[in-house]
Amino acid sequence: MPSRRAPIVGRYTAEEVGLAARNHGMPLEALRYDVTPAGLHYLLVHFDIPAAPARLQLAGLVEKPFSIDAEELKALPAKTLRVTMECAGNGRGQLAPRYPSVPWLEEGVSTAEWTGVPLAALLERAGLRPEAREIVFRGADRGIDRDVEHEFARSLAPAQAMREEVLVAYAMNGAPLPPQHGAPLRLVVPRWYGMASVKWLHAIEAIDRAFDGIQQARSYHFRRTPGEQGEPCTLMRVNSLMAPPGIPDFYTRRRVLPAGPVAIIGRAWSGVAPIARVELGVDGAWREAELDPSGHAYAWRGWHMQWEATPGEHELACRAADAAGNVQPLEAPWDLSGFGNNSVQKVRVTAKMSTQGPAAR
Repeated sequence: MPSRRAPIVGRYTAEEVGLAARNHGMPLEALRYDVTPAGLHYLLVHFDIPAAPARLQLAGLVEKPFSIDAEELKALPAKTLRVTMECAGNGRGQLAPRYPSVPWLEEGVSTAEWTGVPLAALLERAGLRPEAREIVFRGADRGIDRDVEHEFARSLAPAQAMREEVLVAYAMNGAPLPPQHGAPLRLVVPRWYGMASVKWLHAIEAIDRAFDGIQQARSYHFRRTPGEQGEPCTLMRVNSLMAPPGIPDFYTRRRVLPAGPVAIIGRAWSGVAPIARVELGVDGAWREAELDPSGHAYAWRGWHMQWEATPGEHELACRAADAAGNVQPLEAPWDLSGFGNNSVQKVRVTAKMSTQGPAAR
C-alpha cells in the first residue's frame, strides 16, 4: 500500500507554501463576474504543466479505435457550456489537523465557459463494446504521489461518460485553452469536483474492470479514519461564498467599511440539485437573500442582499440550500484528506462612522 502523508497541526510547511505558490485560488472579489476571467480561475496542477500531444487516442474495448488531433476536433459539431468547477480539497486549510497538500482556504472554485465536442459523440464514433465497464481518461502530466510514478488519470462509468454535458474541450471563455488549463484538450465534467475534468487529455480507453489508477482508486475519497476505503468524491456539495465587502487590511485581510447600507453579493452552487435558498448571517442572525435569475444549469447562481451596517465589529456568513434539501453545515465536516469542506464562509468586518463621505463598496 503506498505511503500516506500524516495530518499535521500548526504552521504551514515549506512544501505547502510551495504548492500554494504553484497553484492559486480565485480572488474572492472575482465573485462579481458571472464568468471568471481565465487568469483569475482557480488552478491546480498536480505535477508539471506538460507539453501535451496534439492527438487524442480512443482505444480499448471499442469497435473502431481512432485518433484525432485538436484541429480535426474543432471541425466537429461543438457546444459551449458555462460550468462551475470546484476543487475537492477546497477548504482543506481550515481543518485541524489538516492533510498536507494544497492548503486551500475557500478560493478553490471558479466558473468558465468551456467549448468542445460532446464526449458521447466520440464514444459513439468509436463504438463502445458491451463489456466496457469504465472509460479511462489519461492526462499527459506525470509525476510521483504516494511513492507511485503515474500519469494523472481518472475514469467514469459509461453512463456517466455518455451524458450530453460532458465535453472534450479546446476553448475556455472563447479563447484557446491556456497551457495551465489543459491545452490543447481537456475533459470537462459538469457538477463533479474538478479532479474528474482531466487536463492535457491524450488518451481515452474503455476497459472491462474497475480502474485502479491511484488518482481514482486511492485518492479523492471521503475518509474519516485512516485505513478505511471511504466514499469516492463525485458531485460537488452545496456551497456558497460572498464577495467580502469594504476594503481589506493588507496582511490580515480583515474588512473595514463605513457604517450604513452595504450591498452584499455572492454565488452559490451544488452539483446535486439547483440552488433553492441562500441566507446571510449577521452576528448569528440569519435572513434570506434574494437569488438572481437562474439561466445556466451547470453554473453557480448569484445572490444579493442589502445590509445596514451599524458601527462596530461584525461577523458575516452565508449559507446555501439546494432543491434536494442539502444545507451547508455551520462547522467543517471532518475528512482525513480535507475533502468536501462546504462549511459556511465567515467574514469579520469592522464598520466605522465615516468622516470622509461614502466609500466604494
